[in-house]
Amino acid sequence: MFKPLIACIALATATLCASAVAQDYPSKPITIVVPFSPGGATDIMSRTLAERLNARLGKPVIVENKPGAGTMIASEYVAKAAPDGYTLLLAASSLGIAPALYDKVNYDPIKDFAPISQVASVVHVLSVHPSLPATNTSELIAWIKANPNIANYGSVGAGTSTHLEAELFNTMADTKMEHVPYKGSAPALIDLVGGNINVMFDAYASSKPFINDNKIRLLAVTTAKRSKLLPDVPTLAESGLPGYEAMPWLGLVAPANTPAAIVTQLHQELGEILQEPAVQDKFQSLGLEIIGSSPTEFAAFLQEDMAKWAKVVTESGAKAN
Repeated sequence: MFKPLIACIALATATLCASAVAQDYPSKPITIVVPFSPGGATDIMSRTLAERLNARLGKPVIVENKPGAGTMIASEYVAKAAPDGYTLLLAASSLGIAPALYDKVNYDPIKDFAPISQVASVVHVLSVHPSLPATNTSELIAWIKANPNIANYGSVGAGTSTHLEAELFNTMADTKMEHVPYKGSAPALIDLVGGNINVMFDAYASSKPFINDNKIRLLAVTTAKRSKLLPDVPTLAESGLPGYEAMPWLGLVAPANTPAAIVTQLHQELGEILQEPAVQDKFQSLGLEIIGSSPTEFAAFLQEDMAKWAKVVTESGAKAN
């Protein structure tokens, strides 16, 4: 008789406490954990958001870099943090990719996080060494099939979106390019320029200087539709590989069970920040296209994205190491 009453009292108390926490939020500094090293586009974007959130919320917003293990170190750290809105994760596509690639992942991308907003997509491009007789995707596919023993591609690391973008290409085009993983864009691009690798999928922001100097040849963007940043560059789908689509993304998530009122507040603040002209200009300079989706939309997208890349991993036999 008393157990149900005690349970009800406990539930009511927890609800009231969560409500009180949400009403006082924020009352102390907020930390945004970034799963990459300082200096890259994701880090710069995170610091831009932190600066604007600081100004709007009146409390310090700190960026903490925790790179490593295919972004799993940062993801696990935030998954186990207190669900109070003071520890957030600037998640990347690899949040959902990791469970398909690694034997052991100490978090569940769906169950252990509360989506706040899919902030932006990262414009990725397909480029080749200028010596290749390929000016579009169809010609590249033909060259790879004619040269299976020398065709290869570089990635910014095993298990990254650039790795799986190339494996999706291999699967859909029925080609076989050897994977050459690097530790970041810079060394991979140097080898692409030098002709040590033939092909590379990469963020436009890091490839842009080499494209502008004609040291590598830009063929296509990876998204389903042409990028607003590169309206004259065709997609892979329209230039030789129908149905191809890959959209690397960045988004903000909190630990699961973070009060809904805090999630809503953070989403609303982000939405207004992403409308600021200075922020939009900054994102564009970083090769990012703003999305700003709702928590519900982001949650649905994450499930779809996880299923897509799990299928790519299975069909291609891609390995994380």
